Amino acid sequence: MIVTYNWLKEFVDFQYTPQELCDRLTMVGLEVEAIEEIGGKLDSVIVARLESVEQHPDADRLTVCQVNTGAEVVQVVCGATNHKTGDLIALAQPGSVLPGDFKIKKSKIRGQVSQGMLCSEKELALAEDSPGIMILPTDLSLGEPVFAALGLKDFQIEIGLTPNRPDCLSVVGVAREVAALCEQDLNLPVSKLNEIDESIENMASVVIENSDGCPRYAARMIKDVKIGPSPDWMVRRLEAVGMRSINNVVDVTNYVMMELGHPLHAFDFRYLHDGKIVVKSAQQGEKFTTLDGQEHSLVAEDLMICDGQQPVAMAGVMGGLNSEVQDDTSTILLEAAYFKPTMIRRTSKRHGLHTESSHRFERGADIDMIPVALDRAASLIAELADGHVLSGMIDNYQRQLDPTVVEVCSKNTQNLLNISVDCADIKKMLESIGLQTQDVDGSDCLQVTVPSFRPDIEREVDLIEEVARLYGYDQIPVTMPVGTVDAKLPPQRQLLQKYLRQTLVSAGFSEAMNYSFVAEDSLEKIGISASDVRSAQIKILNPLSEDQSVMRTSLVPSLLETVSRNLNYRSSDLRLFELRPIFLTQPESEQCTEKLSLTAVMSGQREPEGWSQSSASVDFYDIKGVVEDVLAKSDIYNVSFDSNDSQPYLHPGKSCQIMLGKQLLGYLGEFHPEILARFGIDQPVFVFELDVEAIITVAGKHAQFKALSRFPDVIRDSALLLDVSISADQVMNFVNKSKVRFVESATIFDLYTGKGVPAGKKSLAIRVCYRDLEKTLTEAEVGKSHDKLIRSLCHQLDAEIR
Repeated sequence: MIVTYNWLKEFVDFQYTPQELCDRLTMVGLEVEAIEEIGGKLDSVIVARLESVEQHPDADRLTVCQVNTGAEVVQVVCGATNHKTGDLIALAQPGSVLPGDFKIKKSKIRGQVSQGMLCSEKELALAEDSPGIMILPTDLSLGEPVFAALGLKDFQIEIGLTPNRPDCLSVVGVAREVAALCEQDLNLPVSKLNEIDESIENMASVVIENSDGCPRYAARMIKDVKIGPSPDWMVRRLEAVGMRSINNVVDVTNYVMMELGHPLHAFDFRYLHDGKIVVKSAQQGEKFTTLDGQEHSLVAEDLMICDGQQPVAMAGVMGGLNSEVQDDTSTILLEAAYFKPTMIRRTSKRHGLHTESSHRFERGADIDMIPVALDRAASLIAELADGHVLSGMIDNYQRQLDPTVVEVCSKNTQNLLNISVDCADIKKMLESIGLQTQDVDGSDCLQVTVPSFRPDIEREVDLIEEVARLYGYDQIPVTMPVGTVDAKLPPQRQLLQKYLRQTLVSAGFSEAMNYSFVAEDSLEKIGISASDVRSAQIKILNPLSEDQSVMRTSLVPSLLETVSRNLNYRSSDLRLFELRPIFLTQPESEQCTEKLSLTAVMSGQREPEGWSQSSASVDFYDIKGVVEDVLAKSDIYNVSFDSNDSQPYLHPGKSCQIMLGKQLLGYLGEFHPEILARFGIDQPVFVFELDVEAIITVAGKHAQFKALSRFPDVIRDSALLLDVSISADQVMNFVNKSKVRFVESATIFDLYTGKGVPAGKKSLAIRVCYRDLEKTLTEAEVGKSHDKLIRSLCHQLDAEIR
């Protein structure tokens, strides 16, 4: 928002210097982003009189002027034609720097000395265009700076407003803040209307069909207007706040908008069919051309101003080309209305039209300012365009907007701001910015009626903020916030998820993040039958697409889709995991249960490609090792892998379930080739699924410390001849559960079948580590324990020593 220092002084009698004013405004929340003096660097452009004007001897289009500066007479060569002897003009003396960094210096033009330049309004940045040099009033003093002589010296102040302060999108709004700061009265402009006998009611009508989008619409009519240029004072004032002059009628609407903050629009009345204004929603697909010549395709949510036949303006945004004020316009209908902010914001965004009008309406205009702004504009048009204002005003106010009433207490204000203020102080501050207050009997509170120009005030804390602004942010004591830090361990569930992720990432896996919504046939693709509990999927009421129509009950389909997508991009060495919830339905209650699941896949080469790396592919034992590591990090040991049960999408004989005693923890194995083919995957993929909820129930809370022995271990190796039906897991379980003294650990380090081993048999080599925490073991002690262990193995598993 741009305002000028002198314009503000018309409404408030304050004594601040421009810089002091900017500092005070910034301290009340109206941040001044820039201040620029108008004419401040042009004091060398002075009032001078033309003593003589003669034709240049060597140029037909130039004149040689003798110019009296009040101190001396100088010669200036000029190319304009609108000047004559005796005129007062603006002389830029040598050394002057005009807008646009145009430097004036003494020179020769076609052999004649020129000691300066006679300036036009354009060259002094007082107008966008000018026909000749600037001819000044005859009562000015010679030698006086032009800007000072004409009263044009001013300061342009640019304020960065937050979206919640639409009340300050006007000179009056900013002046209200200044009046509160310096404790002076706010002097609003007075409109003097001389209405003729003819009534507007007999000429026009207003109908509101969409009262939600437009609660109030008012209009006035002015006849016999003469369209022409605006007076200099209005042109300069509009240009000082960044607006371009168009003509006297349009300039008045812009002037009043900048002055009072309420947008207005003028229609050429002869183009309004039936003399009617109808406020209604647009027809879908209807075409409309705005004042900028752009055609827009309307939608049903757009609010339009129509006449008896067609749209004539896009409500709150821009007028229509079909009702534009033109040079021969004689009767205008002047509009002032209130439009719903959200509706204007959406229309503005939808059509890419951001105007001064939409900027104000979409933030919230003042509904009570409508008749004030309308009368102010009508009086100025009557004055500047010689118009006659018809008697009366059409004011269609269908849906009254009730004022907001908020209670504020001095105790809460003091506690929040840490300042000493009582109800009297708060009352004085709030009333200084136009809020009405009333004491609440028997309490330290005030009941505040919020005016319509402050839509941002809704709660007590908003009023406390106003107190803070007016009290002065720089006057509020600085205090550091006090807080305590409690060191608490995260819940076990949260810690476990963190450990699981860290373990997999450290093993070279990358986490995949897939949607929880999948296609309804996703389970069918991985062979899940209709009798499986996972087939009861929860449907999305408003799915984004058919591929995201149900909540997933398994992470497997999503990960296979991810694998397929990566392979299509020739990324064939994959290690991916997903730790996310699945959504199961309980058959007995039909309620959804959210269950945390961990699924990981491996495919491709075991090691990255390189000259010293192996080209072997990952296999079942790679992913089995990852599972064992993941469970170990959760303090879960002694799990078993049962190949008698698996999942329908896993390869028979290359998959198993993961058990801890009788507790099922998950599944592990290689995908069936038929399943992979359905996803367009042509290489083996290995997977494990873990029920995180089950893991949480059996996981250890933290690692247990075990003292290190100071004494050496003793290793014994033995090879056993076993039936091929006996698994390595059975051997290890027996060793781990045995109560043989001094056994610390055991490892199977060799498996052999073939020459020298009978058919149906296999050779399994086991290495056992023995250690005592209190002494060094003797050979006899180790031999006795090892013999006992091997004999027990042979007896229990029908084994033989090789």
